[in-house]
Amino acid sequence: MAKPEKHVFICTQNRPLGHPRPSCGQKNCAEVADEFYWHLQDRQLFDKVRVTTAGCLGPCSEGPSVLVYPEGVMYGGVSKEDVAVIFDEHLENDRPVERLMMSGEFWG
Repeated sequence: MAKPEKHVFICTQNRPLGHPRPSCGQKNCAEVADEFYWHLQDRQLFDKVRVTTAGCLGPCSEGPSVLVYPEGVMYGGVSKEDVAVIFDEHLENDRPVERLMMSGEFWG
């Protein structure tokens, strides 16, 4: 297995109804994850990009949340339609998508 240049984590945390905190599961994170996997397959970037679903990444109110390493770029409010842009700009051309980036307050 080749070491990837980028590793994408997609929050798929799903809290039960009535829980006091929101979760990405309530905001269509599953379709966002599916879209990442579809683009990974379609573009055949297995040697360059790794995609992993994860539990809570932290900023629950801003989800779906996506975290890209090694840069440590956190995206919030990611929709299925945003995934192609993240691949085009960030994952393939090393230009983070500014309009989707979380503010610095989430990183302390």
